[in-house]
Amino acid sequence: MPTLSRRGPGELAARAAALDAADELGKLRERFILPEGVVYLDGNSLGALPAGVAAATADVVNRQWGELLIRSWDESGWWTAPERIGDKIAPLIGAAPGQVTVGDSTSVNLFKVLVGAARLAGTDPARTRLLVDASTFPTDGYIAASAARMTGLTVVPVEPARAAAEIGTDTAVVLLNHVDYRTGRLHDLPALTAAARAAGAVIVWDLCHSAGALPVGLDENAVDLAVGCTYKYLNGGPGSPAYLYIAERHQAAFDSPLPGWNGHADPFAMTPEYLPAAGAARARVGTPDILSMLALESALDAWDGVSVEAVRAKSLALTDFFLECVAAYVPTGTVESVTPDEHARRGSQVSLRTENARAVMAELIVRGVIGDFRAPDVLRFGFTPLYVSFTDAERASRTLGHIFG
Repeated sequence: MPTLSRRGPGELAARAAALDAADELGKLRERFILPEGVVYLDGNSLGALPAGVAAATADVVNRQWGELLIRSWDESGWWTAPERIGDKIAPLIGAAPGQVTVGDSTSVNLFKVLVGAARLAGTDPARTRLLVDASTFPTDGYIAASAARMTGLTVVPVEPARAAAEIGTDTAVVLLNHVDYRTGRLHDLPALTAAARAAGAVIVWDLCHSAGALPVGLDENAVDLAVGCTYKYLNGGPGSPAYLYIAERHQAAFDSPLPGWNGHADPFAMTPEYLPAAGAARARVGTPDILSMLALESALDAWDGVSVEAVRAKSLALTDFFLECVAAYVPTGTVESVTPDEHARRGSQVSLRTENARAVMAELIVRGVIGDFRAPDVLRFGFTPLYVSFTDAERASRTLGHIFG
């Protein structure tokens, strides 16, 4: 953490108020329901409730299901929801329409795209390696190991900072996280994607901790495949369905290992032979989870008229200000930031290492500041620019200082 002059609560609180008054995204907080008196900095685990979701979900239950019954598959557009909602997510991750479908969990989608990536990579016997982010969220590692057993590849853990040098002609598939879930470190998607493509490997990105927090640029950077969840910065709700991206150039050849009836070109023909649907819809498997899917569709309305670039600018300003306040309020040597100072390497969270981190986070929550803890010693604070204010950042750091004081 940079060394900064220590400032008093009055000065920093006044600065926070001034920054909030000038914040072009500040009015978006009204699009969310947040408990009074609570500072919510855990949107990197579960986003806040968008204001329109409760009414929209009630309509799905009471009218679309309760009154229209099975007619809603056609009359309410249930059947087309996975691709329709995928097209709402697409601009948030830098994708053109027709390349994103919504459904299943991140883990299921990751299995589909890893096996699909191995099949896209071809049968060259020299390509034996599946490179996997060594610091990845554990499930990604578990799924990668299973996909490797299925496709005959060998999993090779690699530090993202060294991934470009590790990708070679023996590499079939590369799986990386855009943002590290523990530290908030942002990895270089453009450079690493270019390195994979130059080596003839297929690259898969996990966007769980970046989508909705910063520009991703899937099409611009010629990414092959990507997956992500929707319940963090996209605020889709607990367990909301995930999404996957298949670049248009790969769609005709994408061979899903889970060829369910929903991904069939003619689902109601009920033929014994499987013929995949055109486009990203071929990655669909079973019947869509309509209740949570349509809650997600309503939640995404919170993004109407919002620029991802503006969100990124506020995210960096919020995390900079939070780190400044922590340096001012928290006794020197008590916490250590493990989140990069450089903007080009920072996601939208700040992770602080400290002793007794679990107990410290529990006390923060008691005092109305909700972040989260990651074993063994990390406090995580997620900054969702659509509803987090500079005043929130100042109060959270001041409360942390009181605990250590």
